[in-house]
Amino acid sequence: MSPPPPPLGRARKRDAQLFDPALCDAELVDVRTQFTQGRWSKARALLVDTGDDWDRRGHRVVVLAETPAATAWAREWLLAEPESVDAATLLACAAVFTALRRKGTPEAAEEACRRAAALLPADPTPWLGLLMLSRAFGSEEEFSRHFDQVRARHQEHHHAHHLMVAKLAERAPGSGHDPLHEVYDFAAWAAEEAPADSPLAVLPVIAHAERYRVLAASHGHTFESATQHWSGRRARQVLRAAFDWWLEWEREDHPRNRVDLNFLAHAKLCEGRPAEAAALFHRIGRHATRAPWSYPDLDPHKAFLAARNSALGTA
Repeated sequence: MSPPPPPLGRARKRDAQLFDPALCDAELVDVRTQFTQGRWSKARALLVDTGDDWDRRGHRVVVLAETPAATAWAREWLLAEPESVDAATLLACAAVFTALRRKGTPEAAEEACRRAAALLPADPTPWLGLLMLSRAFGSEEEFSRHFDQVRARHQEHHHAHHLMVAKLAERAPGSGHDPLHEVYDFAAWAAEEAPADSPLAVLPVIAHAERYRVLAASHGHTFESATQHWSGRRARQVLRAAFDWWLEWEREDHPRNRVDLNFLAHAKLCEGRPAEAAALFHRIGRHATRAPWSYPDLDPHKAFLAARNSALGTA
């Protein structure tokens, strides 16, 4: 079965919050509202409470740093508390997003990240900032070094592994549907190295989606090419393993859980298993993510709604 085309459906009011990077972290949503209004005391308390839950800390810092006024408010916070590691880390990640928007320099962002990293050497979050920065501006060697620095501090770092998979998937675009491509080997290795309950079990599915993004951009997208990509033996194996992992572990407590569920639901539809996709859509709720619904060059809002409606039988 080919993946369904995205019809032009009308979005319901409850879909207005699709693609919120905060995902299902309600506490973060509340704090972000306060932060965008210049009240950073709740952000301070949130990051203190997050402690060394590195995946959650990275998620929360990135979401706060992505807000348009993050640099100004983080700088004000740091002026009030010059010794605050959290303020320095937030300011550094805000500088990364400023550089990514081409409104600041990568050099300034790198310097800010390195200053923050020196303040709390165990924290992978400033290195996550450098990883995002080198994804856009750096060499492959720099990117790999920054990934190693993140992984040395938190071996299962979810966001960093997703960035690495996306980067590796872009290598050798001309090789086509190569089942031996290095992105698949990396994802399988990382999943095998992680504990049994780690969300990195879904990483091989992410690898297949990211590789298809590259292939569709290079060679064009057809339903036939999508079916070929998702119906191969290796694709079927990783989808089965990832879905079985979700049934056993689920990990609703993980801050980026909905990222994995979006990729898994997308893959299940492409595989031609709408019933399994429907179960995933129920868990996703309104917490859609732009990737993979924007692959290849689709409007992610329309594509997500069309896919959900198809799986749930409400189209």
